Amino acid sequence: MRIIIVDDEMLARGVVREYLSEHADVEIVAECANGFEAVKAITELAPDLVFLDIQMPKLDGFEVAELAGGKTRYIFATAFDQYAIKAFEFHALDYLLKPFSQQRFDQALAHARANLGAGGEAVEKMVREAAGRNKPLGRVLIRDGAKVHVINADRIEHIEAQDDYVQIRSDGKSYLKNQRLSELEEQLDGEQFLRIHRSWIVNIAFVDRIEQATKDSHVAVLKDGGRVPISRSGYQKIRAVIS
Repeated sequence: MRIIIVDDEMLARGVVREYLSEHADVEIVAECANGFEAVKAITELAPDLVFLDIQMPKLDGFEVAELAGGKTRYIFATAFDQYAIKAFEFHALDYLLKPFSQQRFDQALAHARANLGAGGEAVEKMVREAAGRNKPLGRVLIRDGAKVHVINADRIEHIEAQDDYVQIRSDGKSYLKNQRLSELEEQLDGEQFLRIHRSWIVNIAFVDRIEQATKDSHVAVLKDGGRVPISRSGYQKIRAVIS
């Protein structure tokens, strides 16, 4: 079984490494000290199992799972009860509450062995739910090849649907994210972001005014001069918040 250990604390990685040394059928293929390293390693090495810390700077464990994709299986580890419970609810193979014993670790590993042959549907569900575990989103994660862009939600100007992707505009740049517009809409702050068209969401803070485009249609004029179409139902929603 090929395993990756992810924890920002060196001593914590050492504990997992020591506990794994008691098992001859495992191979540690990588150790990562932060979420960005973890996403890269999981994507490139495709391990069977990842021991993944939850509370880490920059990217937490759930964000790592979101970015790395849905095929890898995870055992989450945390020093916080509330995160351990959430990891269990998100259908992780197991969770470990720090500090954990060799016996508890062995139980988690045995559970993982018994379940590694199962399909990836549960993990894919976990990834989808993890993305929306804390509402509203404070930031959006976007993979761009080997890079990861972290976009603060309050800097997003507008979002446009493009088939199975969304195009996110922030600070004069555009980013493509593999996600449905409706799914992202559910995760964002509904008081800040409005779905004003079937294919468009705008950040109210970046809307300058509303203009009539034709006899029966309107557009939102953004502070940078951009123009976003407004549907009839969207017009009622945006008129309620912008005079």
